[in-house]
Amino acid sequence: MSSSYDERLSAPPLLWLVPLGTGVSAGLILFVFGPVLGLLGLVGGTALAAVVLSSYGSPRIRVVNGHLVAGEAKLPLEALGEAHVMDKEEAFLWRTRKADARAFMLLRGYIPTALRVDVTDPQDPTPYLYLSTRHPESLADAIREGRALQGGGQGREQPATHGG
Repeated sequence: MSSSYDERLSAPPLLWLVPLGTGVSAGLILFVFGPVLGLLGLVGGTALAAVVLSSYGSPRIRVVNGHLVAGEAKLPLEALGEAHVMDKEEAFLWRTRKADARAFMLLRGYIPTALRVDVTDPQDPTPYLYLSTRHPESLADAIREGRALQGGGQGREQPATHGG
């Protein structure tokens, strides 16, 4: 499987203090019932919050084998139109006031930049994909290159699948 782009939308290091704070809080609450329960609360609360953060902060965006895979969505590149690179201010507008409820959004608030990719498949009601990404220019280039390798987006028809 050849991949021309692969990014994991991992949470920034500072956000990993949240599980620690959750564990300390759980430990302090349970400490009134004894130090063993307090320790279990500390460890259990930290572990549970870390699992939640890990699953939330781990989606990937890939351009691979003629498809854009964004989280649980997988679309053939020929179903995609123009890719619009968005800086911090424009990305904010498109995830708030300009957002379309029909759009697929792989949104992570701790990533300020994004890419908006038009969906051109007439059978797909999704107008565009909003993808939080730390490297919007590289992702846009990978989509363009992948479409060019497929002959400009012409070719086999495959239904788009969305998840999440």
